[in-house]
Amino acid sequence: MSSPLKIALAQINVVVGDLAGNADRIIAQAREAHRAGVDLVVTPELALCGYPPEDLLLRPAFLAACEQQLQRIAAELAGLPGLHVVVGHPQARADGAVRERSWSLPPCLNAASVLAGGQVIATYAKRELPNYQVFDERRYFCSGRDAGQGAVVVDVKGTRVGLLICEDAWFEEPAAAAKAAGAALLCVINASPFHIGKVEEREARMAERARATGLPLLYAHLVGGQDEMVFDGASFAVQASGELALRAPMFEEALAVVDLADGRLAGSIAPVPEFEAQVWQALVLGVRDYLGKNGFPGALIGLSGGIDSALVLAIAVDALGADKVRAVMMPSPYTADISWIDARDMAERLGVRYDEMSIVPMFDAFNATLAEEFKGLALDATEENIQARIRGTLLMALSNKFGSIVLTTGNKSEMATGYCTLYGDMAGGFAVIKDVAKTLVFRLARWRNAQGPEIIPDRIITRPPSAELRPDQKDEDSLPPYAVLDAILARYMEQDQSIAEIVAAGFKAEDVERVTRLIKINEYKRRQAPVGIRITHRGFGRDWRYPITSRFRA
Repeated sequence: MSSPLKIALAQINVVVGDLAGNADRIIAQAREAHRAGVDLVVTPELALCGYPPEDLLLRPAFLAACEQQLQRIAAELAGLPGLHVVVGHPQARADGAVRERSWSLPPCLNAASVLAGGQVIATYAKRELPNYQVFDERRYFCSGRDAGQGAVVVDVKGTRVGLLICEDAWFEEPAAAAKAAGAALLCVINASPFHIGKVEEREARMAERARATGLPLLYAHLVGGQDEMVFDGASFAVQASGELALRAPMFEEALAVVDLADGRLAGSIAPVPEFEAQVWQALVLGVRDYLGKNGFPGALIGLSGGIDSALVLAIAVDALGADKVRAVMMPSPYTADISWIDARDMAERLGVRYDEMSIVPMFDAFNATLAEEFKGLALDATEENIQARIRGTLLMALSNKFGSIVLTTGNKSEMATGYCTLYGDMAGGFAVIKDVAKTLVFRLARWRNAQGPEIIPDRIITRPPSAELRPDQKDEDSLPPYAVLDAILARYMEQDQSIAEIVAAGFKAEDVERVTRLIKINEYKRRQAPVGIRITHRGFGRDWRYPITSRFRA
């Protein structure tokens, strides 16, 4: 008979490549758990090296350093009697293919090792390797199945624990193999990037796996931002019946403890935040970790008096604090008075440094220099883009001089249709709302104001959107209404519907043709855009890889 088991899911925020720092974090979590009487600590997938390490996995020195740190963790935890720790890490293939560059199979394994008594007592290799959306694990990892490894089950205080890694639990065979090997509890370590609706999807699939095997299941998940991806935490555990027994908080580190006795799990269940709160917290965490992990001292934002820059400013302040954010208003000859009034108002509400730098003298100088060349030609997007590029140059100059990173303010609707200027409003280091459609921008602004006190002046939300690059300009002069544009974008880009299918769904053919054409012809711009936070299941980043040169239309 097994004894009651106390388990801690170590939901930690690690840094890719900071092997010693990540090892220290794992050791600290294990010691804290041991003081609380925990028997088994479970860390996330590739917790030792961070996820995703990408082409670092192709470097023999990287894999060797991971192995050294794994052994260090085992040695430092030797004095914690009875404690078992599951650590996610990459492991070089035993046949030395990583050094010989034998690419018939990738160079390493995605592994989970169990540490106890100062030793690595068992190692499991991931079997199902995702190769879709943001994942490209088959580039780096050899499946445990191909490497000749089977199920791994370890005894922890009389309970037989079967190891699985992320995608393994989405398929029947790995879990069934663990049960066949004697597992009484499934332990799944994970690094599953956030997108809207992912929490519910994970829990539903793991409940399905628990019911199929008749075994309770643990799900230890990563938290934190890594480039364009955000990991949301929300580690959980489900009973053999599929009933939820534990959920850790979203978007924060946690050591979530769950007890197992007589085959039943018992723990506390943190609530899932509402839709807007999830998106907001993902964006805040993405900004905080991108700047913090890369060593930027602060953020610069071109504040226009419009909704997009207002939203980015609010996110940045929530992420970094007002003292690390600077807003710069750069009025042109076409900037309405209400724009700078509202921009100044918002900056005061948030307490950030605010400066105004007129671009009129520079714009006049450009026009004078080009006057002879452009003689007799009408004003068009050329003059509009000059204004945007002057602003981009000023912001990048401030960034170079003071070290703060420029946060761009373009949204997903603009990125899709090319309603943005290369080396102008696209100039910067991090695109905060790159995956946030315009309709969601408004929704988030209203939600944030409702949390109180109101930080975005109401007029910024209610006035018609405008780039203010020519007299009386409105976004809808150049684009379909955002409600229509975003609906077409979601169907075409995120759901892979064809033009014919979208038209059949009731959208005007001319609108569908126009939007999809704009998406296609602006691929070259998106390839030059800064990396930005992914919040949908398909953003303009790792999971959007269309050719720039293409004549396919459908």
